[in-house]
Amino acid sequence: MFIVAFEGHTDPATVEGFGHVWLKLGQTDAALRALHAAGCVDVVMAGPMRRPTLSSLSLDRRSVTALAKAGTRVFGDDGLLSLIVEEIERDGFRVVGVEDLLGGYLAYEGTLAGGPLGAADERDVVRGIAALRAIGAADIGQAVAVQEGLVLAVEAIEGTDAMIARAGLLRRPGAGPVLVKGSKPGQEGRADRPTVGAGTVVAAAAAGFRGIAIEAGATLVVDRAATVRAVEQAGLFLVARSFSDPT
Repeated sequence: MFIVAFEGHTDPATVEGFGHVWLKLGQTDAALRALHAAGCVDVVMAGPMRRPTLSSLSLDRRSVTALAKAGTRVFGDDGLLSLIVEEIERDGFRVVGVEDLLGGYLAYEGTLAGGPLGAADERDVVRGIAALRAIGAADIGQAVAVQEGLVLAVEAIEGTDAMIARAGLLRRPGAGPVLVKGSKPGQEGRADRPTVGAGTVVAAAAAGFRGIAIEAGATLVVDRAATVRAVEQAGLFLVARSFSDPT
């Protein structure tokens, strides 16, 4: 295995013991040459990454050309990630989704922990799915917080955990909010799968949430056993639903 690590984004512990190269975001040609030199055939895009500003990128000629061709696509996360996938494949590599290697991480439909859901819970889940479709179609985010039919917060550039904390400050008296997380319509799943884990559960519990609903067949659950334990300890629910038919 060979790792292309990015300065300021990749945890140094990730590359320990593996062949790797450190680059700056925007050094597309150098990244692809390093992968070829290492004899790579398949490429997996994984790990958290903060969206950079254009001024912070170290753009090489190939990156500049690709961005110019992409036009307004680069202003959304999915548009930018799809562009990156296209460039990698154009160089002869096969881009593989994380779920192809770790199929057991994809959420199956049903109740993963906690429950059963009451009528109010179900209404907030359905409302959250509808809100998520709306922001997803605009390539904005992958998560929303809903309480008693009110959308308290939507995920934007800050990420899910920060959105959860913000929603906690806005929550009303009574049963807490529900976190609804899933993919955007037409999203390039090989580049950016929605993901939850024990950390997500801890953040939700700390912010006063009552449960989490994720998209079945599209959301990765990292360390399922630890995540389920965290849900049970916090007294929340974790369900996976088909977002194409939320009812």
